[in-house]
Amino acid sequence: MSETLENLYSETRTFPPPAELAANANVTAEAYREAEEDRLGFWAQQALRLSWAKPWEQVLDWSNAPFAKWFVGGELNIAYNCVDRHVEAGHGDKVAIHWEGEPGDTRAITYADLLTSVSQAANTLTELGVTAGDRVAIYLPMIPEAAVAMLACARIGALHSVVFGGFSVDALATRIQDADAKLVITADGGYRRGKPSALKPTVDEAVAQCPSIEHVLVVRRTGEDIAWGEKDLWWHETVEQASDKHEARAFDSEHPLFILYTSGTTGKPKGILHTTGGFLTQVSYTHHAVFDLKPESDVYWCTADIGWVTGHSYIVYGPLSNGATQVMYEGTPDTPHRGRFWEIVDKYKVSILYTAPTLIRTMMKWGDDIPAKYDLSSLRILGSVGEPINPEAWMWYREHVGHDNAPIVDTWWQTETGAMMISPLPGVTASKPGSAMTPLPGVSADVVNDEAESVPDGGGGFLVLREPWPSMLRGIWGDEQRFKDTYWSRFGKGAGAGDEWVYFAGDGAKRDEDGALWLLGRVDDVMLVSGHNISTTEVESALVSHPSVAEAAVVGATDPTTGQAIVAFTIPRGNVDTSGDAGEQLIQDLRNHVAKKLGPIAKPRQIMLVAELPKTRSGKIMRRLLKDVAENRSLGDVTTLQDSAVMDLISSGMQAGKSED
Repeated sequence: MSETLENLYSETRTFPPPAELAANANVTAEAYREAEEDRLGFWAQQALRLSWAKPWEQVLDWSNAPFAKWFVGGELNIAYNCVDRHVEAGHGDKVAIHWEGEPGDTRAITYADLLTSVSQAANTLTELGVTAGDRVAIYLPMIPEAAVAMLACARIGALHSVVFGGFSVDALATRIQDADAKLVITADGGYRRGKPSALKPTVDEAVAQCPSIEHVLVVRRTGEDIAWGEKDLWWHETVEQASDKHEARAFDSEHPLFILYTSGTTGKPKGILHTTGGFLTQVSYTHHAVFDLKPESDVYWCTADIGWVTGHSYIVYGPLSNGATQVMYEGTPDTPHRGRFWEIVDKYKVSILYTAPTLIRTMMKWGDDIPAKYDLSSLRILGSVGEPINPEAWMWYREHVGHDNAPIVDTWWQTETGAMMISPLPGVTASKPGSAMTPLPGVSADVVNDEAESVPDGGGGFLVLREPWPSMLRGIWGDEQRFKDTYWSRFGKGAGAGDEWVYFAGDGAKRDEDGALWLLGRVDDVMLVSGHNISTTEVESALVSHPSVAEAAVVGATDPTTGQAIVAFTIPRGNVDTSGDAGEQLIQDLRNHVAKKLGPIAKPRQIMLVAELPKTRSGKIMRRLLKDVAENRSLGDVTTLQDSAVMDLISSGMQAGKSED
């Protein structure tokens, strides 16, 4: 890749924080100054927000870089910090989780209830032979037992490996095998799109390939008939009958907490390893700072699944460590109707909403009239996570969900970073639509060229992290060399950056003329068109800024003239006529619109109007499959798609959608 990414898009709109929010914000501009003057002292101060059984002797040991140790010698129990201490402080009656099942069943779980369940689960795991350092696989729907299972593992020092409940037998089996897990916690099933979706059969098939598994603990959720084996135990017959007295034991700050597998571009999934003290320090602080959480009055809702890192950091550990009241929802946003999310916001008076750009764009596509039917006036902070949010979706979110007065915190972080790294602070930052703005206090992110030199304002390049941070990954499970090669070799020690270790995130970014950071997606998704490095994110944003477009995905396809050419797959908004000549005219209009917004070099060679895009169940667009279509190749693996039939429709329409100069 040549030296920089093209910086094609400029955004001049800014939105300062509401005066009242700024006046009462948890974190002010002073935090940046404190962190700048003494970074390690700043993180030590944040760690004191937690309850430590034994104080640390050293904030950071970086002598064995790139392997970090934070709060060296300190001891704590993460479940105690998330549950017990709130009960001890007199908040046992406070609701920790308002759970909403897809069929409409509900549970209100207080911190005292949570302490009971976590203690019972910890006792059950211990009785089943699980000890500190053992691995437990968790394969559950979005039910409270998922959080209980994670906290119970953390309480006894066992590592949890949560596997998303939509993954296949092979995906589950390879993760169990890699971690050498001893026990699986699952359910008969969950509810999805109005009907029961079985989980136990997948577990049965996977466990048959995994001799390390001694027991399978099964939560009864749907009541569907399931096969029963000698390793199987019902949750309600074990956990719910166990003693509710369990003393949390303190563990070393660097005791392993969890493994979370993330797909590599090639080969087997990478087991990202996180430890205890540093991870909890940063997720707890960022949840408090970025969402301006007031635990006595706020109702928080993160719409992610427990199977992704967002569910670990900002459903379980961050919010519960801060004593938050939160909503957890089992189902999909369009069941039984497309207003379900807003109905939940209205019902529980949600004040902080954290969701993904793909969901926001889907809501845009469904129409402005749907959120308008509900009272969303309780919302005071809106968050975005998972991928760059294009400016038009950001503006729609602000206008139709936040009614023009709720700040949007667009957060950048990864499974590997463990916690938020780049984000506006809602009481400090004047935000720009689509920009993650600046690194959070105590985080040193930079945009660099091939030589690891900072690019000037207005330039684009690679997003890197120059200093270790508390919630950073501690390695790839069982593969130290892969950890070094994947994250530290591009600009690492001996790679032209002198003595410093530089973490390369794999993402492209640009710094605008004001110094604000813009994420440009995976460097793998950058297109080289006639010698210009163009980000798919910028072209997608330009397409979605057209009033007829709800969502777009862009890929680079091999082209004999330009090396790569831009091919766009575009979902029109619901009321747009795409038949016959009207559709052809729209395609021409969109191509010209992109050229006008970004310059002629970014004009798509081809635009396809499609009804849907291939997405995983977490909402990520599978650009790899679109690239297969654009280059007329046979399709790769479609098993992780939410709806594999989408690809048949796109493939069959591909030839009809050509439009070239």
